[in-house]
Amino acid sequence: MTAAPARDALASPLAPPEAILALNSSDADALLDRLEAEVPAHRRLVEIGAIPFSEAIVFGDSHGDWRSTRAPVDRFLSTPGSVLIGLGDYVDRAPDDCGEGSVANALWLLELAARFPDRVFLIAGNHDLARRIPALPHDLPEEVDQLWGPEPDRYLRLLGLLERGPLAIRTESGVYLAHAGFPRRAPDDWEERLRAASDETLLDLTWTDCAASRVDRGVSTPFEEPELARFLELARCRVFLRGHDPNLTGRRIYHGRLLTFHTTRLYERFGGVIFGRFPLDRPVRSADDVAVEHAPSEGHEYPIP
Repeated sequence: MTAAPARDALASPLAPPEAILALNSSDADALLDRLEAEVPAHRRLVEIGAIPFSEAIVFGDSHGDWRSTRAPVDRFLSTPGSVLIGLGDYVDRAPDDCGEGSVANALWLLELAARFPDRVFLIAGNHDLARRIPALPHDLPEEVDQLWGPEPDRYLRLLGLLERGPLAIRTESGVYLAHAGFPRRAPDDWEERLRAASDETLLDLTWTDCAASRVDRGVSTPFEEPELARFLELARCRVFLRGHDPNLTGRRIYHGRLLTFHTTRLYERFGGVIFGRFPLDRPVRSADDVAVEHAPSEGHEYPIP
């Protein structure tokens, strides 16, 4: 068993991922106890205004690649007046050089959500909602067992914390954010459908593909530009930021209405390891107003932790 880090490191809500990987089972339970007491359970739809914030930093599917997640987190921590928004899928498919990366990535981000409950929002993706609608591969249970032994309660507690994230965010500056899509049936009543979050709506929000992509998982009919334009008009937004589909990473499509992010080296061949920034204190007219940055981890492999 690897020795646990010093107590003062454990007490810090910003203990690095490496410290999380070094926890023993007792300290892991204590961390889960604290996070369950401190991580907020957000409404399904979170509204973010311009006051007191000025900028949003958004990152896409990170899939356990905490080495890449560091870039948007560092940007957030060094930017006063910012919020940090994750687009889901914090677990599964972790790179080998991240160890049990799903566990480390998820708990590290949840630590941030606990410390900054009004500034960090972890939208739930399909892999984070695997208890509700199964997703494959799902490596998280095995990773938890590898770290702390076969105790299913720890896995369930960790997923329960990820399920506290919102399903979608709308900003006063005109941006809608979700993992994959938007409520599609009875669109005039989209806010109520989102808040009720039936399995049908969860499929819309976390599984739907875009018709402009080569990816079609066959879960539902991919959305096309006219449908997205209609939804954005109803939502009083102009831009949709999403993850879910590596094929569209970094591409501004549908006349600037849609931009997709992935923040993991797993999919860097499609468009890099990217995250973004957009204003909260002035209107976002199109995806051209969203700055795209590449993480320093892009193109790199690291020693196995």
